[in-house]
Amino acid sequence: MASPKIHNAVRKYHRWLGFFLAGIMSVYAVSGILLIFRKTDFMKFPQQEEHQLEKGLGEEALVKQLGLKNIKVESQQGDLILFADGQYNKSTGAAVINKVDYPMPLAKLVKLHKATHKSPLFFLNISFGIALLFFVISAFLMFMPKLPLFKNGIKIAIAGAGFALLVVIFSS
Repeated sequence: MASPKIHNAVRKYHRWLGFFLAGIMSVYAVSGILLIFRKTDFMKFPQQEEHQLEKGLGEEALVKQLGLKNIKVESQQGDLILFADGQYNKSTGAAVINKVDYPMPLAKLVKLHKATHKSPLFFLNISFGIALLFFVISAFLMFMPKLPLFKNGIKIAIAGAGFALLVVIFSS
């Protein structure tokens, strides 16, 4: 059984880490909301990219150089290769890509949320996850186990975990 001194220390760390993580959580919340609408054009704007590629590329080499998925050449008019999202001029090597994407600050937020182990943002995501696990554990150490508040907290946590599991199981 932990002493009241330990419980008070955990409360202090929980509080200060909570204030710090409030900022991080707000960033993750915004990026999570944006990701819900990633298949739509919500908050996205038309953008045009220009690339200078090698001259005279064929279809396969063009797809490889641009690094875009699912490029399908629609037509070829002289030196121009036209595809759904832009065009490539064989004689000049100029490629123009038209796309709809988030403005730069929002694109960075989405990139944060989608970071993988190959991204430098990986460490922020792992640190954030560990901090959230600390919150889960420290929430139960803030109150003495004998108190009704602690016992009710356990019941509410079990209900929350059950709700989350039901949503995950039945939503897909």
